Amino acid sequence: MTTATDVIAVENEHLLQVYRRGRVVFERGKGCRLFDADGRAYLDLISGVGVASLGHANPRLAEAISTQARELLHTSNLYFHPLQGELAARLAALTGLPRSFFCNSGAEAVEACLKFARKFWGGTRTEFVAFDHSFHGRTMGALSVTWDEHYRAPFAPLVPGVTFVPIDDPQALTAAVSSSTAAVIVEPLQGEGGVRPLSQAMADAISRACEATGALLIADEIQCGLGRTGVPFYSSVLGLKPDLMSLGKALGAGVPIGAAMFSDRVAAAAAPGDHGSTYGGNLLACRAALVFLEELIDRDLVGHVAKVGQHLEHGLRAIAARRPIVREVRGAGLIWGLDLDRPALPVVDAALQRGLLVNRTADTVVRLLPPFVITASEVDEALGLLDQSIAAVAESGS
Repeated sequence: MTTATDVIAVENEHLLQVYRRGRVVFERGKGCRLFDADGRAYLDLISGVGVASLGHANPRLAEAISTQARELLHTSNLYFHPLQGELAARLAALTGLPRSFFCNSGAEAVEACLKFARKFWGGTRTEFVAFDHSFHGRTMGALSVTWDEHYRAPFAPLVPGVTFVPIDDPQALTAAVSSSTAAVIVEPLQGEGGVRPLSQAMADAISRACEATGALLIADEIQCGLGRTGVPFYSSVLGLKPDLMSLGKALGAGVPIGAAMFSDRVAAAAAPGDHGSTYGGNLLACRAALVFLEELIDRDLVGHVAKVGQHLEHGLRAIAARRPIVREVRGAGLIWGLDLDRPALPVVDAALQRGLLVNRTADTVVRLLPPFVITASEVDEALGLLDQSIAAVAESGS
């Protein structure tokens, strides 16, 4: 019988060592819970880093992908199949951007947005403006508009012509965007950078700068979009009108899929052969995404996120009020960060010991990204475990 120790040993010998994993081996899940090799249950408030939007082993999703697997998985983009157009039409109605390009991840969606922002300008504009604390992915283009030197430095030199602007300085943004700027790329609510919602003042400055200079606007809604904040897209809350949008994570509810969304005027610059993806828009991924969108919109899961998200926010702010090590609570819907006055990893570890899954980002931030299907009672259970974990770390002085 293979043990958890055996699994970890094989990985240590054969996998590229780029992950710092918690020493737990998960074998199955149901709803908002995961179960390890010993059968212990964990309440999952990270959902595969925002991916398992419908929870684990969702019956409708499982049935749909099982049926699809028995019919047809992949044909390539050399031919048509019935699901890409259906999914693209749904996303067009939801985003207000009429054209889709399907790929396999959020990072690939960002790459497509960057490429076609340049293509739109025909070589006359090649520069980008991005933001401090931004994270857009780890491929070379996406990494070039990602702020943290920890990610960037080992792979330099990256794509040139990127200017980073403080997230809280509208004047700096105005000064940075010029007639050389192909596009401004922004997460309406930053995820990896510490769960930082964009201020209305900065959103207004972005809109003015793009209008004044003609620069395109790329909204990276990979982590904060598709209902995560209790609305379909956080950019709409801020009044942003993107020309391009990158999507991923929640879209496939666990099946890998990304999408780059385009306005008609940007899409008009594309020609056959400009871009492509072997797996992009395959039938399995499209079927999963259609199930997710049916749940999100047709069955009003987004409304549930808004309601249960308010309950979660209330509980987190109550924790912050009684635990001085919590400096700030940031987020919306079901994406939250607790910014601590010390490294967050001890709290993450203490939570894991208690059967609660959260993670650390931006060193001092405990991040919560629960499945959209989490219930109020599960939120209460998680809040109790999180409070215990924070209290234990505060008492230990870690």
